[in-house]
Amino acid sequence: MKTMSHYIPENLPSKIQHFIDGQFVDSVGGETFDVLDPVSNESYVQAAAGQKADIDLAVAAAQRAFKSGPWPRMLPRQRSRVLHKIADLIEARDQRLAELETFDTGLPITQALGQAQRAAENFRFFADLIVAQRDDTYKVPGRQVNYVNRKPIGVAGLITPWNTPFMLESWKLAPALATGNTVVLKPAEFTPLSASLWAEIFREAGVPDGVFNLVNGLGEEAGDALVKHPDVPLISFTGESRTGQIIFGNAAPFLKGLSMELGGKSPAVVFADADIEAALDATVFGVFSLNGERCTAGSRVLVERPIYDDFVARYAERAKNIVVGDPHDPKTEVGALVHPEHYEKVMSYVEIGKTEARLVAGGGRPEGLETGNYVAPTVFADVAPDARIFQEEIFGPVVAITPFDTDEEALELANNTRYGLAAYIWTNNLKRAHNFSQSVEAGMVWLNSNNVRDLRTPFGGVKASGLGHEGGYRSIDFYTDQQAVHITLNEAHSPRFGTAK
Repeated sequence: MKTMSHYIPENLPSKIQHFIDGQFVDSVGGETFDVLDPVSNESYVQAAAGQKADIDLAVAAAQRAFKSGPWPRMLPRQRSRVLHKIADLIEARDQRLAELETFDTGLPITQALGQAQRAAENFRFFADLIVAQRDDTYKVPGRQVNYVNRKPIGVAGLITPWNTPFMLESWKLAPALATGNTVVLKPAEFTPLSASLWAEIFREAGVPDGVFNLVNGLGEEAGDALVKHPDVPLISFTGESRTGQIIFGNAAPFLKGLSMELGGKSPAVVFADADIEAALDATVFGVFSLNGERCTAGSRVLVERPIYDDFVARYAERAKNIVVGDPHDPKTEVGALVHPEHYEKVMSYVEIGKTEARLVAGGGRPEGLETGNYVAPTVFADVAPDARIFQEEIFGPVVAITPFDTDEEALELANNTRYGLAAYIWTNNLKRAHNFSQSVEAGMVWLNSNNVRDLRTPFGGVKASGLGHEGGYRSIDFYTDQQAVHITLNEAHSPRFGTAK
């Protein structure tokens, strides 16, 4: 682990603006905020800080584009062609996207490149899905035909997080636009850099003005105004559970459609009969990739007692050998955390963990990296289920390992948090694998696998990890109204009220 020169991409913008109705604009009141890069923690640009007035302008533009513009009225194939063009443009810019994302977030460059490519795939997937889409039709022979007519809903408010921001923005933008809605995107204030690239990509791809609008700013200002706007019927939010609760409350008076993917404290359960080498690979990658700043991280590793000591020793050794360094170095496996505020939060949990469990790797700042938001990959063993590092989402390169003796104890430990996003099960016992998977309180389960997701499957959590699902047809369901149309095929036989003499 050595100090490397601070890399700064060429041609960084001189300022970051909103994008409303096809134009880059400053905030109406001129408000701005500083954006830091996580290696130097110095401000490299000022971004427009959206207020209610800016959200009002963006929503008005989106509403005009929805009510009178061509986008919702295009044939699915026409919109599909535009979405494929967007995917082409993302792929053509993937190196630049990754470079900016790494600079802004601290994610290792190789992982940022993968996220850019995944963003393109999200657009391709929904471009294909809307053309191949089918809807339900029901028939009562000789009497009635019923069919579902899907319609875009209107202006979708999209609020996205600072971890893998560009990819997670694509996750919402692609289905919202594919189904004919217009959007207002509010990206996370920590990482607004790559979001500004959407404007030029969409413009070049032929997206009409007003269909895509971008308002930067703080959650409690721009995000709050978007959630409370009466002309935004849909809110899709990815972020922490507490913010989700606030959004839920603020959206309630308007009875808005909500899709919320929230926090996680996902278990990775390793039974003694598992392929231990494969389980080590997946569980180390599962918590330390993306700097540990991932909602589906398997941050609680539960290990069956007969293999526990050996597993902990091998896990700790792997963690100590993880390459921590400059995010732009292709050899780097863990880069810098996104922001000094988040760095302080993660380090506070490291200190808490030292009082609750046995530290077997990491536990501080890596040697040779005196500046920047660097945390050494940290492993705690013998973590009790009532420990804060077992119960609370840390969202960094910190893992808690806990032993168990029976299947019943493993299940109790796995379900013993307020969260329920993902779970990872490692066993070669087929009966146990399926019974355990179906009993674990998680929206998604991976058996003998790391987090590799088919885009057709639903993504979402239970308990404090979310509300609703997106992905595949679930995204189509969220971003459309399903209107049931009923047709009588013979004479309508209605009771004849008002005919009695």
